[in-house]
Amino acid sequence: MVYQNVTRAVFIDRPNRFIANVNIKGTTETVHVKNTGRCRELLVPGAEVYLTEPGTIGRKTRYDLIAVRKGNGMLINIDSQAPNKVVSEWLETQKFNKIVSEYSYGNSRIDFYMEKSNRVRTKKYLMEVKGCTLERDGIGYFPDAPTQRGTKHLHELIKAVNEGYNAFAAFVIQMNNIKEVRPNTDTDPDFAAALEEAKHMGVHILFLPCHAEPDSLRILSDENIEEEEKV
Repeated sequence: MVYQNVTRAVFIDRPNRFIANVNIKGTTETVHVKNTGRCRELLVPGAEVYLTEPGTIGRKTRYDLIAVRKGNGMLINIDSQAPNKVVSEWLETQKFNKIVSEYSYGNSRIDFYMEKSNRVRTKKYLMEVKGCTLERDGIGYFPDAPTQRGTKHLHELIKAVNEGYNAFAAFVIQMNNIKEVRPNTDTDPDFAAALEEAKHMGVHILFLPCHAEPDSLRILSDENIEEEEKV
């Protein structure tokens, strides 16, 4: 995915989870933060950030904050809508006969439902997508804040496996050169336990490394989901 009208800025502060104040060439601007997570290790005073200007009429803020560069130089896309967008693009390369987003299953909306059909049978897939923006010592971690919703989705995927679906929990790694995501047990032990249970019960855990630029994010993985099922 590619962003239009990208501007560099310097982070000042974050009054609440929806907005931040930034400095653009000497002018202070209030911008929308496209991530309601904590991002405490990223959004620190003086951090280099990147904004996009959607140009939508009637907006309260002119810009969206979409990426930040950590002190170690790593650029991280923090747009919480980006993971589903890049996965949608990636799934188009996977030769599914049918792809449905925001699919109602059980008591949840699962990010994607897919089908692969031949003359003999139709395989049904469910995929829940999580974006990873937290990095420590070259390893990605999820979540950066407690997520009851994420835990609930893992239990739904376990149920789906028992009903014959091929179920996937896909972690989109929104930064360069990171290939693994581990549960952030200290922050959310319930999610960590649910992820371990999901693995044990047959949910496929998929890590999707990305290449991040200030104006783009794309999945690097050329894995075939059909092959992943056999692992």
